[in-house]
Amino acid sequence: MIGAIVTDIEGTTSSLSFVKDVLFPYAAEKLPAYVRRHADDPAVREQLDAVRELIGGAPDDEVVIGRLLRWIAEDQKITPLKALQGIVWKQGYRQGDFTGHVYEDAARCLRAWHEAGTRLFVYSSGSVAAQKLLFAHTDHGDLTPLFDGYFDTRIGHKRESESYRRIREEVGLPGDEILFLSDIPEELDAARAAGMKTVCLARDGVPGGEIDHPVVADFGAIDLDTL
Repeated sequence: MIGAIVTDIEGTTSSLSFVKDVLFPYAAEKLPAYVRRHADDPAVREQLDAVRELIGGAPDDEVVIGRLLRWIAEDQKITPLKALQGIVWKQGYRQGDFTGHVYEDAARCLRAWHEAGTRLFVYSSGSVAAQKLLFAHTDHGDLTPLFDGYFDTRIGHKRESESYRRIREEVGLPGDEILFLSDIPEELDAARAAGMKTVCLARDGVPGGEIDHPVVADFGAIDLDTL
């Protein structure tokens, strides 16, 4: 019996294009000016200092900004970058520059699972703050009340089984009572190695090829009773 569901965001609850074509370009455009303007804010300074430490003690913020932009272009899953992106995206959501994309089937099923008593969690490489912002500002309304918790790279990287063991401990259920949803086979492999049930979302034919996990086209095809 599935007592909890942990879901990825990009390519799973939300379109790949929203992240790559909306969020990433917005952060790349707005981050430099935002960082310069708010460099003395404690939340921003903490992340800038973390980047400086990662790259070996850069002498000034302009070098740090350059590295952040490079990481955005490379889609690097680096914690202080994700934190700063989340801060910039918060401004964008509040200004109405965009809304958080969530597939209709995902919103509908998440609501149904929540109402049925299944506990819901998010695990994404984006920061917890960014996850909450996305789900709070969707075209389907504020979905954050549906979730019991959020995980990001602070608990571990998504292709490492130890990350899912830590999530399993946080959720407090046996692995075979937790379902992990993702579009990335390597993430699903890691979750299964930690004892979780898995389902692969293959939206618009992505990912392709042979996948050693149950595969569905959308959330509506997931039958929790047969897993």
